[in-house]
Amino acid sequence: MTDKIKQILRGKCGAGFPLIIAITLSLVMIFTGISEYFRLMIIAQGVRDAVQAAVISTVVENYDDVYHGVREGYSGAYQPYAGDFEESLDYGDIYDRLDGILGLDYSNGYHEKRTPDGKLEFKVWNLDVDIRNAPFASGDRASDRFEADSTIMLEVPVSFGGKLLPPMTIKVKTTAGYTPRF
Repeated sequence: MTDKIKQILRGKCGAGFPLIIAITLSLVMIFTGISEYFRLMIIAQGVRDAVQAAVISTVVENYDDVYHGVREGYSGAYQPYAGDFEESLDYGDIYDRLDGILGLDYSNGYHEKRTPDGKLEFKVWNLDVDIRNAPFASGDRASDRFEADSTIMLEVPVSFGGKLLPPMTIKVKTTAGYTPRF
């Protein structure tokens, strides 16, 4: 079989031309598929990093309550209230920060990124943030730190294969935390 292919490729009659075209088109399709995969992964990584940056800024906003002047030592976000302490958490506006970082516009319940010619690049929705306060006077245990977990849905239209392939829809998860260091 390989001898026959070698003869076709070495022959001068032009019989190898269709084979060369088929190999070239196959390589172009493989390269295009790999490029699309990397495009999707780069967008997903960028959205994950932007969500994490927005959540980290929310954690940083809570820094002023983590070490309140009334209380010495390690503790979570607490404020004195009527002779006791109560949680004092600030969720901030993560969507606003995310829109600023990624250049998103709000439309029909989604935060969307569009190309200059108006095509949808990606959209995010369903942001869920869970802030876990460190226990009161937790000591120096690293597991008892002030943390914020977040999830957001991401949809990226696939441009390989036209309308044949559905968009990539994934849940992006991030975690940010504050660990006190002296």
